[in-house]
Amino acid sequence: MDLKHIIESQQFKVPRLMALFERANMMKKIVQRGGTLDYQNKILASLFYAPSTRTRFSFESAMYRLGGKILSTEQASEFSSEIKDERLEDTIKIIGNYCDVIVLRHIEEGGAKRAASVSSVPIINAGDGSGGQHPTQALLDLYTINNECHSIDGLSVAFIGALDNGRTTRSLAYLLSKFDRVKLYFIAPEELQIKNDILEHLNEHNISYEILNSTQNVLKNIDVLYMTRIDRARLKSKNINFDDFNVGPSVLKKLKKEALIMHPLPRSIEISPEVDLDPRAAYFRQAENGLYVRMALLTMLFENE
Repeated sequence: MDLKHIIESQQFKVPRLMALFERANMMKKIVQRGGTLDYQNKILASLFYAPSTRTRFSFESAMYRLGGKILSTEQASEFSSEIKDERLEDTIKIIGNYCDVIVLRHIEEGGAKRAASVSSVPIINAGDGSGGQHPTQALLDLYTINNECHSIDGLSVAFIGALDNGRTTRSLAYLLSKFDRVKLYFIAPEELQIKNDILEHLNEHNISYEILNSTQNVLKNIDVLYMTRIDRARLKSKNINFDDFNVGPSVLKKLKKEALIMHPLPRSIEISPEVDLDPRAAYFRQAENGLYVRMALLTMLFENE
């Protein structure tokens, strides 16, 4: 069960996931009583080479709630020695002398693995590249699904939006493949559809899935609707009906009464503000859960030192 670094979703098997969820529930209670000072001798370095609000703030809040301290920078490629062509590996070796864990968002896919290969302290991948992974987001997503659906086995999950380079979609698909009788729907314009490496992984694990370009005829079947943004500038085709990739009142009428609507945020026009009032809209609860899951992950890493 030991964790040294958190780099990709594939590190997490079902027993470890269940242990993490139990720990996250404990962290929620700790936050409710005002936090703890148990980790006041720990320092987290928040090293972000690309902008972030939710991920960076939730990790920093997690460390504060545990009693620890923060070293922080964002846009590190502009404000760190990397602007002088310092290699990522050298940066990590130096910063590791100043802290007990590094939360890294890097602009290159594979950046977190590079960092972990030389780091003397745990590395947490907070998102790497445009087609890499974002494992802690996927873990908080799965925690939300488990809490609200009470089980993951047997669920039908629809991913909608720009799926090809979607770190959150890719990472969550890996995690869902570890459960029984899961059915996945990938709904996107053809040029933004999920990549073959994910489909090959699902095939290897006998996970049922469908590739679609519309939500028609599937909304009534799904338990979780996982929305992502579509960058219209990336689309070559101008004949796309974006109603197929948005959630508004008409979609709510077709969904199951107990379905979840999720989004890693930030959102654009793909979820109407009217949806926020529906109890099935879970994305703000999902974001809150990020605090508890990241607190749990930090404590698990510290225990394995």
